[in-house]
Amino acid sequence: MGDFRGFFLGLKANNTKAYFQAHRRQYEEAVKGPMIALLAELEPEFGPARLSRPNRDIRFAADKSPYKTNIYASAPDGGYVALDAAGLTAAGGRYLMDPAQLARYRAGVAADSSGKKVEALVAALRDKGYEINEPELKRVPPPHGQDHPRGGLLRLKQLIYWRQWPVGPWIATAEAFERVREAWRDGAALNAWFAKHVDA
Repeated sequence: MGDFRGFFLGLKANNTKAYFQAHRRQYEEAVKGPMIALLAELEPEFGPARLSRPNRDIRFAADKSPYKTNIYASAPDGGYVALDAAGLTAAGGRYLMDPAQLARYRAGVAADSSGKKVEALVAALRDKGYEINEPELKRVPPPHGQDHPRGGLLRLKQLIYWRQWPVGPWIATAEAFERVREAWRDGAALNAWFAKHVDA
C-alpha cells in the first residue's frame, strides 16, 4: 500500500480539483487500488461491495469541498469499511432506516423474544470492544412506555457497531483483510436479526 495517508492529508489541506487532478495517479495507486484489492479478498464471503466515488455531493451541503477525505465501501453480507488519514474502520448494522424499517425495528426491539435477542447481540459486540452509536432520541417513542426495559435501543434511529484502528505497518499486510473479516463476522448475527425482523 502506497502513501494513502499523504494523499488524504494533502487533500484535506487543499481540497480542490487542481490538487486532485495533480495527484490522481497517487489516488489510483495508493488509495483506490488497495481498497479494490481488499474488497476482492472479502467478496467470496461477503458479496460484491459498492465502492464510494471520490466526489462529494455538494448540492445541498454547506461545505462545498468537492472531494471526500476518505474512501469507503459496503458489502451486502458484511458491512462497511473505510480508509482515511487516521486509519481503517470496519463497521456493521443498519444506517438511516426508512420509516417502514424503523417501525419494524422498534416492533422487533419491543417484542420480548426478538428484543432480548438483539439486546444480547449488542451487548456481545460491546464486550468484544466494538463501539455502538448513542440514541438519537431523548425519549422512548410512543406507544412504548418510558420505562421499557429496552428503552435505549428503542431511542435509536440507526444501530451501528464499529472499530477503528490507527495507521500502522499492519495496514499494508494481510492483517487489514483479517481485521475487517473478523469485524464483519462478528456482526453476522446482528445482520441476520435485521434480515428477519426489519428488512422487507
